[in-house]
Amino acid sequence: MATGTTTRVFLARLAGMTVLDPNGEQVGRIRDVVVMLRGGPQPPRVLGIAVEVQPRRRVFMPIGQVTRIDAEAVFVRGRINVRRFERRAGETLVITELLDRRVHMVEDGAEVVVADVAMEQSRTRDWFVTRVAVRAAGGFRRRGQLHTVDWDAVTGFAQEDEAQGAANLLAAFDQLRPADLAHVMHELSEKRRAEVAAALDDERLADVLEELPEDDQVEILAHLEGERAADVLEAMAPDDAADLLGELPIDEQERLLALMEPDEADPVRRLLIYEEGTAGGMMTSEPVILPPDATVAEALARVRDPEITPALAAQVFVCRPPTETPTGKYLGLAHIQRLLREPPSTLVSGVVDTDIAPLGPDVLLPELTSYLATYNLVAVPIVDDADHLLGAVTVDDVLDHLLPANWRERPPSEAQAHGA
Repeated sequence: MATGTTTRVFLARLAGMTVLDPNGEQVGRIRDVVVMLRGGPQPPRVLGIAVEVQPRRRVFMPIGQVTRIDAEAVFVRGRINVRRFERRAGETLVITELLDRRVHMVEDGAEVVVADVAMEQSRTRDWFVTRVAVRAAGGFRRRGQLHTVDWDAVTGFAQEDEAQGAANLLAAFDQLRPADLAHVMHELSEKRRAEVAAALDDERLADVLEELPEDDQVEILAHLEGERAADVLEAMAPDDAADLLGELPIDEQERLLALMEPDEADPVRRLLIYEEGTAGGMMTSEPVILPPDATVAEALARVRDPEITPALAAQVFVCRPPTETPTGKYLGLAHIQRLLREPPSTLVSGVVDTDIAPLGPDVLLPELTSYLATYNLVAVPIVDDADHLLGAVTVDDVLDHLLPANWRERPPSEAQAHGA
């Protein structure tokens, strides 16, 4: 196997790296490296790589199929076994399990944290993990200083770390989108998932929670201290926070809502009153809302906010003050395509579409689906009996409810995998 100018490869840098076939076509991306730990000081044997192919399916590729590793990609040969990767007994995943593990120096027993490991090829062309990059865990040399030592210079890999961190794991996956990081976390053990969640900041964890299956969400929330759990719920979109709280017992809902800031908890409380499967139960209470005297320039500035999802940025809802939900009288919506064609100084009240009637919060999924299809919309305005805007249901909210309940965790069909 060629590896450019070096025969030593540090494995954390492989996380997320593109995998290419002999024709230069993308096969997928590396999510982990599979090794077999051996007894005593013997270096682990590298068995292969876990590759994520579309649509979000992990497959195993033996290390013998890897022909070259360069700075940008890993090149492989041969056919891909599309069977979903399942770790076998005795196998260890380097990136998600070994990084951040606390081990000890053989020489003086000092505790260190694993930042990375490196593999090298032997004369028999097998690959072994031979080097370990470690940082002091406290009291060993200068804290934070990185040292690379031989594999047999450290001990303790075979013992489970009861309080393993996740800083190096997250550094390896730093560029992943929330949905992709959620998929990585879903594949972890409950213990490791809790450790990764603890290491994420509130905003990042909120984004990832919104992409996880409900069981994982509830499990992670249960591992968080009350104040931290409340902070993460505040960072989530109100509809996603309400969906998550709706999975908890009433007393636990109330405990967490009481820990949240009142202005963050109030919209979540309002959403919790609606039945699941209704427009009220699916809507977000934070669409883009402007008063009728706002200009097109102001509207475009609002929808440019990168924190707003594409579905919500596709239209502006025009209402009389107040413009926080529940608003004053709902007047109509302004499509972004229309806004782009108008002079910046034009008032949004002059370009508002009043022909599309809003829906009520008790409307059920079939009517929402028909509404979106009939009017070619990506969001539905939801109003109460007095025409106050309560929120909006986006097309992604509808898809979430149309797909099977376990769609985030269900393995794709074999036909889909072959099509990838």
